[in-house]
Amino acid sequence: MAQLDGRPFPPGRYPLVVVGSGPGGMQLAYSLSRLGVEHAALSADDAPGGMFRKWPLFQRMLSWTKPYTGFQPGSREFERHDWNSLAGDEPAHRGLMASVMDGTSYFPSRPEMQRGLELFGERTRLQVRYGCRWEATRKDGDDVVLTTSDGEYRAPRVVFAVGVAEPWKPPIPGLEHAAQYGELRPVETYADRRIFIIGKQNSGFEIASGLLPLARQIILASPSSTKLSVNTHSLVGVRARYVQPFEDSVLAGGVVILDASIEEVKRTADGYDVRVRTTADKPLQFLVDDVIAATGFTTPLRDLADLGVKTFGQSGLPAQTYFWESISLRGIYFAGTINQGSKGLMKHGIPSNSGAVQGYRYNARVLARHLAELQGQTLDRPAIAADEVIPTLLREARYGPELWHQRSYLARVISFHPDRGILDEGVLPLMYFLDNERFDGAAAITLESNGHEDLYPVVYVRHDGKVHETRLADDPFLNFETVQHRTDLAHALEAFLSPSLSRPRT
Repeated sequence: MAQLDGRPFPPGRYPLVVVGSGPGGMQLAYSLSRLGVEHAALSADDAPGGMFRKWPLFQRMLSWTKPYTGFQPGSREFERHDWNSLAGDEPAHRGLMASVMDGTSYFPSRPEMQRGLELFGERTRLQVRYGCRWEATRKDGDDVVLTTSDGEYRAPRVVFAVGVAEPWKPPIPGLEHAAQYGELRPVETYADRRIFIIGKQNSGFEIASGLLPLARQIILASPSSTKLSVNTHSLVGVRARYVQPFEDSVLAGGVVILDASIEEVKRTADGYDVRVRTTADKPLQFLVDDVIAATGFTTPLRDLADLGVKTFGQSGLPAQTYFWESISLRGIYFAGTINQGSKGLMKHGIPSNSGAVQGYRYNARVLARHLAELQGQTLDRPAIAADEVIPTLLREARYGPELWHQRSYLARVISFHPDRGILDEGVLPLMYFLDNERFDGAAAITLESNGHEDLYPVVYVRHDGKVHETRLADDPFLNFETVQHRTDLAHALEAFLSPSLSRPRT
């Protein structure tokens, strides 16, 4: 459907509405279109890209796209090394970020990220109604009704892909006087100044790294100690790209890093008076020229909480089911970085990668299939030969990008049926597999990390009402197709495969 102005999806009733045109909304709209699921896609922005049209402040992503990997761009194997492209179903729709990067870094710049998303939209002819701002929400029977700047939209299901994109300030007295992430002046105006940054996560260290060449002194403070991703063996903690301020603090290079609570920020004639209390209960005072709040972001849910969407945490993330539906309001779903609200196993305390493109692009694919089935589609679950089960699962552990980027969160599932044979169930949320009795007689493989060892595959088998977990060996070369892996996997699957089929190949 289109109006005379040439824009698609005029106001009206649809089976499904997607709100947002950042990478999460784009990935979902693309995946829905490929499955033939009727929907409307709306965006307040004038073009695709979401928050990447303006952030990060200092231009380069934290996520890499490595152009030379030994795999052809456009292949599934290449996606393991490409954290920024959206996941297409055809080679021409995959690996697009590598084609727009200038080669000076394998971390794309913000404009390159924006261009890569725009190119995906152009290549796939993605239909979105831009310039259509979601303003309010209500329920009318089984329908969710969206009031927008273009009129009303109705649908039994709505997916919000609006990001965790609103900077947030804690209720610290006087903090309203501080600049916030996204509100910085031109960088050169911070030359020869003392700068107090509140927050020691990636955004705080990003600002500190960007201002290092100019500032006379930088103080970073928050109550919690800084964690580095190189120590946690995960994306938990400050990324290595931003650790220069940390080293400067150790080497007395003009950076001070404090574990301290901020008690008050006062304006003075010349700048700011910041009062803190260290974790050792020692009061300190800093007279500085600038205060910057890098204190996190919240989810712009507008009136959804008033309708009954339960949220949690400082970011106001909606609590979600395995398939990213609100646990408290049926018909409301989420895509993109908001998917962090569906926690998964949190095995070893390590969260999913749902806050980043390389994670939630796969969530969106899974969600699209789920929504297609809710609309009555019967999706293909191809049969697989018994002697291909072990090679298929191990190949996924070695190369499958969904498993690599969503560890302990997404899994490749194969089911075994006396009447229908062996079926490839595809990629599913691991928690859904573990909690759902329909998978009694099935196996799932995922990759896991415990924070101090190399990655390793884990196989979960549901059989006779019980779940059996088998950890396969790690490997320094990340090769999970060795004879030992085949032997161990065959043993884990012996309830389903005959000895002759379970015997590892040489």
